[in-house]
Amino acid sequence: MGIVAFLYGAVSYLAFLASLARKGFKQWWTRIVPEPLERSTFVLASSLVLGLLLWKWQPIDGWLWTVQAPAARLALQALFWLGWLIALSSTFMISHFDLFGLRQVYLRLKGEPYRPLPFVRVALYRFVRHPLMLGLLIAFWATPDMSYGHLLFALATTGYIFIGIWLEERDLRRAHGAAYESYRREASMLIPLP
Repeated sequence: MGIVAFLYGAVSYLAFLASLARKGFKQWWTRIVPEPLERSTFVLASSLVLGLLLWKWQPIDGWLWTVQAPAARLALQALFWLGWLIALSSTFMISHFDLFGLRQVYLRLKGEPYRPLPFVRVALYRFVRHPLMLGLLIAFWATPDMSYGHLLFALATTGYIFIGIWLEERDLRRAHGAAYESYRREASMLIPLP
């Protein structure tokens, strides 16, 4: 796969995810699937498309940097794994099962209506509004060997993350009003600064 094909695939994947996450698509999609399945089908579809993108991935030759010092390599690898740990653990801090649509399906199977979870500030969410995205950004950028292909992936996903944060914050302000505005003043977007 050449660079043009990769760029087309990456942009198509990111546009696909962005369209699925928007309210207009969700309203249309719930005419086809029951509302409790909307979130889990989004997760499934985006995972399948990501799997296809990774399956068809071809490396792009060349290196932007390669860190040679063993201590620095180890530090970057540790930072990489810390990023994934932050990303995964942050899903459990809010509600892993709700985030991936499993709680919605479970409640439907029990015959209970879906009840949105309350707005809470727990663990990392007290300091950073988007720790999941922070973890992903750390994981995508912390590497001792930055190839041009990795750089392209990191740039594309970083752009997608910032667009997603902007859209999500707009939705959260609408949904939670003053409570979210207060939270925005108290917790930074990504970097845990006082």
